Amino acid sequence: MATGKISKRTVDSLPVGPKENYLWDTDLKGFGVKITTAGSISYIIQFRMGGREAKTRRFTIGSHGSPWTPTTARLEAERLLVIVAQGIDPVDAEKQRRREAVDLAFSNYADLFTRSCKREGWRRLVERSIRLYLKPTFGMKALPAITKIDVVSVLDQMPPKQVANRRNVFAVMRRLFRWAVSRGDIDRNPMEGMETPPPVKPRERWLKDGELRHIWNAAPECHRCFGPIVRLLIVTGQRREEVSGMHWQELSRSERLWTLPGSRTKNGEPNSIPLNDLAIAELDREARGERWPRKGRVFATASGAGFTGYAKGKVKLDSLIEERCEEPLEAWRLHDLRRTLATNFQRLGVRFEVTEAVLNHVGGSRAGVAGIYQRHDWKDEKRQALDAWNDHLATVLTENRETT
Repeated sequence: MATGKISKRTVDSLPVGPKENYLWDTDLKGFGVKITTAGSISYIIQFRMGGREAKTRRFTIGSHGSPWTPTTARLEAERLLVIVAQGIDPVDAEKQRRREAVDLAFSNYADLFTRSCKREGWRRLVERSIRLYLKPTFGMKALPAITKIDVVSVLDQMPPKQVANRRNVFAVMRRLFRWAVSRGDIDRNPMEGMETPPPVKPRERWLKDGELRHIWNAAPECHRCFGPIVRLLIVTGQRREEVSGMHWQELSRSERLWTLPGSRTKNGEPNSIPLNDLAIAELDREARGERWPRKGRVFATASGAGFTGYAKGKVKLDSLIEERCEEPLEAWRLHDLRRTLATNFQRLGVRFEVTEAVLNHVGGSRAGVAGIYQRHDWKDEKRQALDAWNDHLATVLTENRETT
């Protein structure tokens, strides 16, 4: 077995023979260089795991040439032999390093986590949070290397006014790291001990009858999809994404019913929404008749994708109303239409439990033990409530004066 100082001179002078040759360094025990019968040169270490009784093993540092020279290979050999002395197998360590560089790189791992999210609304929130806030900060950093300081930096870069957005991004990160711990991909959640950002101050805005009439009349002039979406938000009280993502296979004209699957709801709970006359009329217009399609999106863009132009539609809607009324409406959001329905249900004498059932809320009377044992679906009561809401709206829409 040839021994000697591994240097540029000795490596360049290694002879090519009929079998592999080795040169073992005299200064650093276990560090060697190998030359094959084809003349290929690589740097290696030789070691035992578990004492003298254990089998001798070899690990290849890399082939001769950039970045591996006698000097850089020696430094790497020193590092590897230190971890061997600590009882760490360099083969396993290299596998883990490669795994962290690829599978556990945050950008790749985040894509894996996103694919695991089944509920449509949650998955969209995850995709948006990762794309806009997490990937720009974490990039390809290995998941086990992400610290609490890194997590805090994500939140610190977000404008303080974005209270709801900060809570959403926090929730996505918390779920992602918990998922990673449950899979054994990381040992500890870097968010342990972190407090959830403070909640959004509850909004109290709801639309008065006259405001609803202005919105209803102007909405169809904003966009082919946006107009009927707004009207259905008013008459059903459902969430924006639930209405805009509506599929024909969820709807039954004969039963006058919209069956919303749990995969498309915010809380993962399915919901059935009775369709009143105003809702049926809007859907008839979309179907161009009383025979509704059996499948496909109700609101599809020219490319076939789902509608997402809420911001532009809302700006145009507000502009049209201001132009017609010679003054703008008090600031409002599409989500305020849900609160408007709930408020009017109260005015119409609808039971609180029925309101929660229509809105698909799991809090209040449907939370905790009560929610487990009270399984009444309120189907008939929901239809009565939405029909009463329909009659009230029909009166409002035919009035020529503002109702306050």
